[in-house]
Amino acid sequence: QVQLVESGGGLVQAGGSLVLSCADPGPTFSSYHMGWSRQLPGKGREFVAGISWSGEYTSYADSVKGRFTISRDKTKNTLYLQMNSLKPEDTAVYYCGAGLSGFRALGQLPYWGQGTQVTVSS
Repeated sequence: QVQLVESGGGLVQAGGSLVLSCADPGPTFSSYHMGWSRQLPGKGREFVAGISWSGEYTSYADSVKGRFTISRDKTKNTLYLQMNSLKPEDTAVYYCGAGLSGFRALGQLPYWGQGTQVTVSS
């Protein structure tokens, strides 16, 4: 069973950086594609970034490309999202997801954590 726990959210000023982490203590981490999504205030969930099970391939939403970096450490069963040059419009609840069919869209990642709040002040 996939169990995902996000951490690392918080309050940061515009232009700052944060690193989100997502831990999966179970044995399935290394075989799943992983990703991040976010839910902006008053809006639906949107795909942010994804990474293949091997870590070799990644995918990003246009809104974060060049600012965010997704990575995974299989030795620690942990997924990361390095967020740089943060903007107020990045304020959202960020969710870690996992799936077997792909890593480029929300629908390919059916398992989700509880989320962590990121707030970017102007």
